[in-house]
Amino acid sequence: MAKTNRRARGEGSVFKRWDKALNRYQWMVQITLEDGKQKQHRVKSQDEGVKLLKKLQRDLEQGTLVTGPKQTIKQYLEYWLEDVHKPSIKVSTYVKYRKVINSYIIPGLGHLTLEKLTPQHVKSLYNKKEKDGLEPKTIHSIHGVLRKALDNAVSWSMVARNVCDVVKPPRLVRKERQSLTMEQAHKLLESVKGQRLELVLTLALVTGMRRGELLALRWSDVDMDARTLRVSRTVDYINGFGYVVNEPKTAAGRRMIMLPVFAVEMLKHHRVEQLEARLK
Repeated sequence: MAKTNRRARGEGSVFKRWDKALNRYQWMVQITLEDGKQKQHRVKSQDEGVKLLKKLQRDLEQGTLVTGPKQTIKQYLEYWLEDVHKPSIKVSTYVKYRKVINSYIIPGLGHLTLEKLTPQHVKSLYNKKEKDGLEPKTIHSIHGVLRKALDNAVSWSMVARNVCDVVKPPRLVRKERQSLTMEQAHKLLESVKGQRLELVLTLALVTGMRRGELLALRWSDVDMDARTLRVSRTVDYINGFGYVVNEPKTAAGRRMIMLPVFAVEMLKHHRVEQLEARLK
């Protein structure tokens, strides 16, 4: 049987190699990965190389050794968003992620290599954005996108851990929503009486539906006899994509709403006017 010089997984060595760029010999550490692939590291001395080799072998055995190619944060995030994450998310989510990555993460961390990213880097970014006056909610969005991207990097052995797991974004302070009083609601409806938006604003007041839910309503969602309205979709205008129809964000977003009699009468009247306009 022919002999093979292929090294086994985990085998390694510490040796000197001539470095043309430095014009001198350089100590190197080499370890064999899966499928015979090898990974090399520069070190300052033989002793440092021996210690590093032992650590690499231990990490490889435990499954925590970084084996992926070196990439900057910018390169990785661009690839992750476009080729990995985009096919599985809604257009509106993609646009949100793209804005967060381009506006905040890449300018602050994009120059760093993926494996050199530390919790201190991430925390410093959050602190800087907070000092710049960025809302805590936006910083939480930065944290969420970066954490999700790094989770994928960990699963692909591109980094040994997700540094976002040990970094906390600033505390969110929930603002109490201000609702209209009954008097204010009556004034609003009086001010739009007979106008084009009267029905939409009336439904908004009596149902509490969001703007995107109201704009996505179809006649098939309304049961005049049962006085019910079904919320099953939402619509948003997204620059570069136009009007995009999506499902509600959560299961609770799909719901049936009971309508007061006067709202049903307004819907019937609006239906007649709509049909007449189409005939004209």
